[in-house]
Amino acid sequence: MSRVGNKPVPLPSGVKFSMQGNVVTVEGPKGKLTQWIPEGIQLEHRDGHLHATRQSDSQAAIHGLSRALVANAVDGVTKGWSQDLDIVGIGYRAELKGKNTVVFTLGYSHPIEFPLPTGITAAIDPKQTRVTVSGVNRQLVGQVAADMRALRKPDPYKNKGVRYADEKLKKKVGKTGAK
Repeated sequence: MSRVGNKPVPLPSGVKFSMQGNVVTVEGPKGKLTQWIPEGIQLEHRDGHLHATRQSDSQAAIHGLSRALVANAVDGVTKGWSQDLDIVGIGYRAELKGKNTVVFTLGYSHPIEFPLPTGITAAIDPKQTRVTVSGVNRQLVGQVAADMRALRKPDPYKNKGVRYADEKLKKKVGKTGAK
């Protein structure tokens, strides 16, 4: 019995839902998303909610996953998704170059140009130390934020680098403090 799969997905007003075969299309005020659903999972539109049902117990493992993917698509086209990144370090900063390129200065000998994929936007605060990645596709927003973080991962000794805004780091002591 899937607890997540049995929850109904609320469908707000202004959101259009259609299913053709295994492809679900959700269209809302922020954009349009298509999501592939595995075989054996059906979505029904009843009384303003989407209900995910499975044909047999062999699809129990993907029942909750399918419902969560559709719920993320509905939330994405209504509210959108965002991820904040903090840049910590002397001289470390980011700036926008055009609309779809972020230039990072992270202590390397050269600046790093990071092109943004279509459907993703980035906003940088005036101090140039916080980047907000936003878009309608939750998976793509998370992947772009992870790729930005991978440019200079947080150093465990000095806590410098690119990190998620809510990330807690454990600072390690150096060689002299280990005695």
